[in-house]
Amino acid sequence: MTRVRGFSLMEVLAALALLSIVLLGVYSGISTASRIVRSGDRAIERMDEVRSAQAYLRSELAQALVMPFDETDIGDPVVFQGTADKLTFVAPMPGYLSRLGPQMQTVALVADGHDGYRLEVSLFLLPPDGSEPKALGESQVLIRGVRKGAFSYRGVDDQNKPTDWQATWPDARRTPSLVRIALDIDGTTVFPALVAPLRIDPSASRNGFSLRRGVPGQGVR
Repeated sequence: MTRVRGFSLMEVLAALALLSIVLLGVYSGISTASRIVRSGDRAIERMDEVRSAQAYLRSELAQALVMPFDETDIGDPVVFQGTADKLTFVAPMPGYLSRLGPQMQTVALVADGHDGYRLEVSLFLLPPDGSEPKALGESQVLIRGVRKGAFSYRGVDDQNKPTDWQATWPDARRTPSLVRIALDIDGTTVFPALVAPLRIDPSASRNGFSLRRGVPGQGVR
């Protein structure tokens, strides 16, 4: 009779060790591939978020109207307000939202806890009787994870000469020619500096509208 020799304990342990190394390598490869896929998905989502925010802002600023939504202390109409972290203007909304007519829009950088800031837009309905604008729902977030950012404005002076970029728009009775939005966002995606032109004539707000919102009149005296 022939005796069948089995595996020794050391051989079994060596085989288990080799199998563990192989399985560890397979798991590491799968885990790395999964992280790469998730990172790619996040980068694509972030890029889509940036593109959507830029497309919306560019479109709405291009359609800005010389439509008063407030008055200054001396009774002049306010058609545009802009600071380093907030701007307010009137423009028609896209799609079915345009049925409500032109709306006052406020785009602002708002503190977002320990995550920096978020860029959000708030919409307000302009009543036809000239009363105070009424908020339409809650503010909508355009982009989160903003480390820092700033708005700046460029227009023409009283001699119709182009001005330098300004952190605050000085004359609420007129609209700027250009609005620049620069954001530094987290992650690897870059928010390209947005420079949006306003297609309207900045001088039109001086004498093209009466104090009644959107109604052509004799101008501000």
